Amino acid sequence: MNNLVTGGAGFIGSHLVEYLVKKGETVTVIDNLRTGKKKHLESVLNMIDFIEGDIRNYEFVDQIIKNVDRVFHQAALASVPESFTNSKEYFDVNVIGTENIFKSAKNYDCKIVYASSSSVYGNPIEIPITEEHPRNPINPYAKTKLEDEILSERYCLQGSKIIGLRYFNVFGERQSKEYAGVIKKFLENIYDNKPPIINGDGLQTRDFVYVEDVVKANIMAMESDVTCGFFNIGTGSAITISHLADVIVKESKSILKSIHGPELKGDIKESKADITLAKRLFNWYPRVSLEDWLKIAISSRLI
Repeated sequence: MNNLVTGGAGFIGSHLVEYLVKKGETVTVIDNLRTGKKKHLESVLNMIDFIEGDIRNYEFVDQIIKNVDRVFHQAALASVPESFTNSKEYFDVNVIGTENIFKSAKNYDCKIVYASSSSVYGNPIEIPITEEHPRNPINPYAKTKLEDEILSERYCLQGSKIIGLRYFNVFGERQSKEYAGVIKKFLENIYDNKPPIINGDGLQTRDFVYVEDVVKANIMAMESDVTCGFFNIGTGSAITISHLADVIVKESKSILKSIHGPELKGDIKESKADITLAKRLFNWYPRVSLEDWLKIAISSRLI
């Protein structure tokens, strides 16, 4: 199989590329290196076709997709705070760029698995959140992800094969501070002998899912008989940001105490996934817990 990974030099994309290479797959990567880093791919760079370019250019995208069998679309801008100040670029990359992928893949009958987001739900009415929950995004980044889902639904009605995975809070090696990066921010402060800064009261809950589990969700969705739909990719458990800070301080053997800063604009209060659908249709289960990984990551400075 010839695979295209857009955003393949990014956090999740680079892990996905590595997994595909290990399986012996042929992989092409598109990344404009706006947030991705080529060094993320250093272990496989000589085994892939890396093309620096921008998904906002339809002709460029189409020339590549015509030569592949399936598309893992991970390219996006993903910082909620930045989306307020740079909303046009966020729309152009996340919506226009995504439609370019959808349009070209339809021409060549390529199946797509792409990165949607739990942010489309906004502040949930019910916990845990099922895929049937109303979509009510509360920040510009999340609104672009809803626009992508509307596009996906439209293209699926025209015969396209598109699966959107609604990632909850993905964590792991190579995580940036921009992408749901509270873990990285806490650790960087502690490494610099500074206290972790909690935005708001710290009672916000988050469902953290390990990046390699997210990679496997992408693979299993692609290889499934499912042709269209949206699926939660989380763990079904949640932790408060205050408790997360306490765990990181404890595992770091630090005596620092967390301090509180202002609440972030566009930040949701609660998040916890119902992952029944992904389990049933893809036989996908998360394997790595946040607290187990933190013990290893902190002791070996993985992040």
